[in-house]
Amino acid sequence: MENKLTQQLEAVMVAGVTVPLPVKQLYEWIEAKGFYVDNADGRIGFLYPEADMRESWTDEGRRGGTNIEFAASGNANLKYWFGAEHEEVNRRLCVFGKTGGEGSECAFWLSEGGELKIVHMGSGSGSVLNCVLADNAVDFLRLLAIGYDEICWSEEFTAPPNELNDDFKVEPNVEFQEWVRSTFKVEIPRTALEIVKHPSDMDDEDSEDEFCRWCQQFTA
Repeated sequence: MENKLTQQLEAVMVAGVTVPLPVKQLYEWIEAKGFYVDNADGRIGFLYPEADMRESWTDEGRRGGTNIEFAASGNANLKYWFGAEHEEVNRRLCVFGKTGGEGSECAFWLSEGGELKIVHMGSGSGSVLNCVLADNAVDFLRLLAIGYDEICWSEEFTAPPNELNDDFKVEPNVEFQEWVRSTFKVEIPRTALEIVKHPSDMDDEDSEDEFCRWCQQFTA
């Protein structure tokens, strides 16, 4: 049976672009582990059992590493983020996950140079992070494996998880970390800045990030 998370993503992917193999492998791992829930809108995947994460959640911390939800919405809601419908935006962006509890998202972006990159779109009501998260899918998985609570808060990217926040500790998702290491023969970075080259805010007029600059031509 074909992987349902992959099917959903393929149905909304940027036209003419295939889902990167590492993402398909991730979705196969998620479904094999049973780390998903189904609702009226489709299947949502996780990196850790959702029920176990919530059961472990206290004011002091939780288990499960980075909290992220994989659910492909494609370009259906981009007009709300950009404030209007833009044909070019719809041709080049595909939202595939929720990175923050306040509504931030991650998306595939077809860059000016024709490369498929993974980007962050802050909600604006909480996170304002707007930049390329990773130049390729394997680096994106390495970023997730580091173990930040959420990957929508760039102020945490300068240090390893938990180092800047003594009030809430997130235990690493060791199973996912080992899967990334063994599957892709890579190491897990200490900090996000080893992967996220130019963390930028939505209103950063001097951003060095190519995605942030690209977005501003549609939101100015």
